[in-house]
Amino acid sequence: MKLGVIINPIAGMGGRVGLKGTDGVEVLKKARSMGAIPESPKKAMKALEALKPIENLEIYSYPGEMGERELKELGWEPNVIGEIGEETSPEDTERAAKEMKGLGVDLIIFAGGDGTARNIFNAIEDNIPVIGIPAGVKIHSGVFASHPRNAGEIALHYLSDPEIGVKDAEVMDIDEERFRDGIVTAKLYGYMKIPHMPNLTQSQKSSGFADEREAIEGIAEKVIEEMRDGIYYIVGSGTTIRPIMEGLGLPNTLLGIDIIKDKKLVASDVNEKEILEIIGDNPAKIIVTVIGGQGYIFGRGNQQISAEVINKVGKKNIIVVAPRSKIFSLEGRPLLVDTGDDEVNKMMSGYISVVFDYYTDSIQEVKGL
Repeated sequence: MKLGVIINPIAGMGGRVGLKGTDGVEVLKKARSMGAIPESPKKAMKALEALKPIENLEIYSYPGEMGERELKELGWEPNVIGEIGEETSPEDTERAAKEMKGLGVDLIIFAGGDGTARNIFNAIEDNIPVIGIPAGVKIHSGVFASHPRNAGEIALHYLSDPEIGVKDAEVMDIDEERFRDGIVTAKLYGYMKIPHMPNLTQSQKSSGFADEREAIEGIAEKVIEEMRDGIYYIVGSGTTIRPIMEGLGLPNTLLGIDIIKDKKLVASDVNEKEILEIIGDNPAKIIVTVIGGQGYIFGRGNQQISAEVINKVGKKNIIVVAPRSKIFSLEGRPLLVDTGDDEVNKMMSGYISVVFDYYTDSIQEVKGL
């Protein structure tokens, strides 16, 4: 069997520093100036490790940080194709996918986010099965595994038994410029084929229902009533949380992280470093919601609330809010945590209380990935 490996080395770099993506040269420069470090290589390695049981696997990759380096570190000698410059680009990703298509690979496994998925779709459309290793800030598409290790498991099973079959999955992306202004404009670009293993792949992100408004307003009222002076509140992103800020009469960064204390705004749209500097060793709580259809409470869209932040605040000081429909959309699956730190993921595993409305809390299972 032939496997193509593509790693977008800059995917996800903007998350912890609050840039909500790294599309574009100037944004990438800004992310690096703020101390951002590559996230996708280590996530790719978690996936690729799962492929070691396969014998006689012929692997193709692009040079250096686009796959060759990680594969060699894991003990493989990939067939290195193509060329890249000092700085990788979306065009490199598209060329890699086109060349792998021409070489007749059976599957492409790629590390990145929605932008990377779009690049690969532009190159191969639905001609070759793919599976995405979630490594970007934006993960709206259905072509991704639910966790990096699961991407490797999917590839392992499919390459070992192609009779597993494939299904069509959505390639979605949003406009980063409008995203940074707090406006979500998602667009369906097409479909790619992925191995049909629904227990290991990600559902497309879904929003709440219009009739949830009363429940969400009740959530905001309860959270505000229970706020205590002298405590920093790290307020997560999303429309479920926005009414909390509105109830306090404070401006809200819909798709970023804000910090309040004594019901007053301390800082808006903060990154990981700023969060740690502001709260210091003072008492703090985190308010987050659930991504509907996926179940993530950490690791998707709120990477600024990093493993270090979570560890400092502590599980007992995390407030999870979500209307019932978000939980029901999971169809019994647990809430998910993917911080990139195994110890923090383990700490978060178990059970946590979720605020459903003003009157109702529910204990829900949490799985650290």
